[in-house]
Amino acid sequence: MTCLTVRTAFNPRRALTLAASLLLISPATLAVTGHYVPGVEGIKGSSVPPAGTYYRGYGVHYDIDQLNDDNGDALPGSNTGSVTALANRFIHITGKQFLNADYGFETIIPVQHTSLDFELIGVDSSETEIGDIFIGPLILGWHGQQWDAVFASGVWFDTGSTSEPASAGKGYKSTMITLGGTFYPDAAKTWSFSALSRYEINFDDDNGVDRGDSFLVEWGLGKRLNNGVELGLIGYDGWQLDENTGGDALPGKVEKHALGLEVGYFWPSLGFGMTGAYLNEYRVDNTTEGDLFRIGLTKIF
Repeated sequence: MTCLTVRTAFNPRRALTLAASLLLISPATLAVTGHYVPGVEGIKGSSVPPAGTYYRGYGVHYDIDQLNDDNGDALPGSNTGSVTALANRFIHITGKQFLNADYGFETIIPVQHTSLDFELIGVDSSETEIGDIFIGPLILGWHGQQWDAVFASGVWFDTGSTSEPASAGKGYKSTMITLGGTFYPDAAKTWSFSALSRYEINFDDDNGVDRGDSFLVEWGLGKRLNNGVELGLIGYDGWQLDENTGGDALPGKVEKHALGLEVGYFWPSLGFGMTGAYLNEYRVDNTTEGDLFRIGLTKIF
């Protein structure tokens, strides 16, 4: 069977429209259309810790290589940038249970530096700010002999600034629902496979645009070695489910797929753990494409 591929000639006007729509669909951060940044969890991302108070810091650096159109092809010109952020997550798992699950709550306060240089649409912007804050009043964690499961929900508030293209705020609220599980194939739990899903229901933004909801899954296949080091293969897949409507919304839906590696170690005597990860986005539609570097810190109080 012969397959013919037909490519249309480059249309500068359409390219400008597509580039403008990228900023309206998803400001140049890692999120699909909501607020949550995929790739910050990874191995055993669905496992809720025991009762206690925890700090988790997610240090992320995202190098933007290009802007992509609806077919996943790069738009013309040099359209690059970077996002460097520290998401400060505070978790408290109580000693109480609900529906046979450990109950807890959390908050996330991100600090973000964004630098954008999009030649195609003349954007040259750089900002360092506190981003939109997340309040999660519900975390439920279940634990079996060789499995863990989690359900959680909360709201991203539009507390961040939206005054510049590189501002940290999204300009709209999102309700985030989380569901996931971790399976341990062996009784010693040296092997693990986890899948953590996030569904974000987005509200109208400052311009009256109704953002389409997004769904994403982070997954990780891990192996803990005899020396305590944990290695694994990780990835994420995200989709905007509906096109934006209202206001000055333009057609197109965001899609992101990435694959990478993670390494981590936990020091029980210190109540401290650290992870490092790298992910490459190998397929992206209608937003920025690039590489993500992450350092995760966990401290038990």
